[in-house]
Amino acid sequence: MVLLPETLTVREATAALALLETTLLSESEPLLVIDGSQLKRFDSSSLAVLLACRRLAETWGKRFELRELPPQLRELAKLYGVDEILAAY
Repeated sequence: MVLLPETLTVREATAALALLETTLLSESEPLLVIDGSQLKRFDSSSLAVLLACRRLAETWGKRFELRELPPQLRELAKLYGVDEILAAY
């Protein structure tokens, strides 16, 4: 399981994605789990990071699951129409 940082905004998105990609690549499990329980500050770029992680999981032939995303981020995903793409949160 990979924990998202406390802050994931446009400023942190590129670095966070690079770190998440490296971390997720080292996971040997067939299920990639990202935990958003620590996430406090975010914007729409955090959705882009999560979508990129989902694409990476698919590319690697792994399943992808999000857990404990803040309710406001779930609402933002719904607003942008990507809530079903990100599904399991």
